[in-house]
Amino acid sequence: MRLGVFGGTFDPPHVGHLIVASEAHAALGLERLLFVPAAEPPHKQGRVCTPAELRLQMVRAATAGDARFEVSDLELRRSGASYTVDTLRVLRERYAGAELLLLLGADQAREMLTWREPQQIARLARLVVLAREGEAPALPAGLPSQPLVTTRIDLSASAVRRRVRAGLPIRYLVPDAVRELVEREKLYT
Repeated sequence: MRLGVFGGTFDPPHVGHLIVASEAHAALGLERLLFVPAAEPPHKQGRVCTPAELRLQMVRAATAGDARFEVSDLELRRSGASYTVDTLRVLRERYAGAELLLLLGADQAREMLTWREPQQIARLARLVVLAREGEAPALPAGLPSQPLVTTRIDLSASAVRRRVRAGLPIRYLVPDAVRELVEREKLYT
């Protein structure tokens, strides 16, 4: 089995996440793509995040009805910072014999050598760096990785949060189910 692993804060998950996940699923021949929201992102210390349980709900809402995607609460059930290497160790045990492919955005790839045990991460999973068409991917130096050109839109979770704070619409930037959760829970206001 080929299992894609797509981790992140997902605060909130937006259509850009879904586009690259969909394209990675097809291009890499994945049987399943696992979204793994971070409970305590170690590289975002000091930044206030939406509670992990609400971010998990948003990712589940964003991916509902798409059989290619699965959402894992693995990092939410573990205490402390959410280190990718720990998550991959658990997934390696849980999916014995599966090929794990870790999807990385360009910003993540650039910071990869600052992560806990980057060499071990590269042994546990194949690193796939998402790149825009015509862009040189930011491959992590010294680590084996493969670029994957995907349709990338100029959208970030922080831009979505800013729009909500400014009272601007986010329809079409996030799935409707995510927008409804944001509105119901009064997130980012």
